[in-house]
Amino acid sequence: MQKIVSLIAIAFVFTLAGCNTVRGVGQDVQKAGEKLEGAASK
Repeated sequence: MQKIVSLIAIAFVFTLAGCNTVRGVGQDVQKAGEKLEGAASK
């Protein structure tokens, strides 16, 4: 169980590091939402 939690924490850290900031995470989420919206309108 502890091993799974550690792996999740490491994955989360790498995800945030890839975005550099919380603002970057927001921009990534916004872009994903725009793509979903575009696919839904087709």
